[in-house]
Amino acid sequence: MVNVFTEIIINSPHEKVAQYAANPDHAPDWYVNIKTAEWQTDKTLQAGSKIAFIAEFLGRRLEYVYEIAVYIPGQKLVMKTADGPFPMETIYTWESINENQTRMTLRNKGVPSGFSKIFVPFMSLMMKKANKKDLIKIKEILEKQKLEN
Repeated sequence: MVNVFTEIIINSPHEKVAQYAANPDHAPDWYVNIKTAEWQTDKTLQAGSKIAFIAEFLGRRLEYVYEIAVYIPGQKLVMKTADGPFPMETIYTWESINENQTRMTLRNKGVPSGFSKIFVPFMSLMMKKANKKDLIKIKEILEKQKLEN
């Protein structure tokens, strides 16, 4: 099983971080590997919403659809693949440290099937590296926005 957990402290208010990160339209801006995000349902983020993503990971183009399983605005977002190369779940959480700092966590877990099973240790390592880059990127974006406002 792949189970990758990363977290970061972002110097921006909790509500701003959660609102930005939970919006799938922003995913290509802060995810290193995601190239496009396209809503397949109404653009209201809620349980049952579906978003199609195109990503590049380990030199391969991946197309998958995530379905929102749980969305508690400002606290937690859980997405699961409804269609894609292997079952994956992505979980975001946001927690206020103080009025201007937020702890954001990102967890990816899933069970690769077939040939990809033998690459689980390598995939986990590469996913952790990518997730760290993703969180650094969202931190940069949100802290820059804070300075500009």
